[in-house]
Amino acid sequence: MQDVHHDSAHPGARPLWDPYLAGAALGLVLLGTFLVVGRGLGASGALTRITARLTELVAPAWVHANGALGGYFAYGARWWDDWLVFELIGVVLGGLAAGLTSRRFGLVIERGPRLGARARLFFAVLGGVIVGFGARLAQGCTSGQALTGGATLALGSWAFMFAVFGGAYGVAYFVRRLWT
Repeated sequence: MQDVHHDSAHPGARPLWDPYLAGAALGLVLLGTFLVVGRGLGASGALTRITARLTELVAPAWVHANGALGGYFAYGARWWDDWLVFELIGVVLGGLAAGLTSRRFGLVIERGPRLGARARLFFAVLGGVIVGFGARLAQGCTSGQALTGGATLALGSWAFMFAVFGGAYGVAYFVRRLWT
């Protein structure tokens, strides 16, 4: 695993996409999901469905009695019945393809000059746990809440995004020196 500062992580890599072009492409993908499957994007529902299935392999009685996970098996449903599972698989495969074709694929710990590799990994795991908890609490991840909910003008999704950006700006002040 390579331990590098964020500005030198991928020498020889192709430049990143223009953020406006990437945003427009994401908007078209979201529109396409509404037109083709009648739903928007989201990842936490797929992860919960997969978690329910894996837990069912170990403790089936507990899963079926659990109010949060048992519903995924109601009326004979299978864990792959939701298209979001295949969306998530596509995101992983698409990310792999993008990393390989842009020459940016590899095990790298990207960090700022004032942040050690262990601290970077610790904060990454801590952030992932907080985001995972928040996604379950909000009943949706940022892709489901912000993209899909925002596109349908759901008030709760807009409040969620203002809270996300407000929290990010509030915390950025305290951690900015670790990255610059």
